[in-house]
Amino acid sequence: MRVKVLQPIVAETASQIVNKASEFPETILIKKDHWEIDAKSLLGLLAISLQPNQEIELEVHDSSQTEGIDALLSTGFFKKI
Repeated sequence: MRVKVLQPIVAETASQIVNKASEFPETILIKKDHWEIDAKSLLGLLAISLQPNQEIELEVHDSSQTEGIDALLSTGFFKKI
């Protein structure tokens, strides 16, 4: 699912995303350019340096479940496009 980043993802916001993603057993991937990181990885999120108006892709690995992605959208850091 393509989404737009609404605010800079820094340590505090990245921590909130990791905590939300960790509530789900599935692997939630965040894809930006050539990067593909696990949404449960704080260092991974900080490494890809997400900034407002960037477009990324959220994907649930090995599952058709979308609850994890919906939960990340509910944080207010991303908007579905």
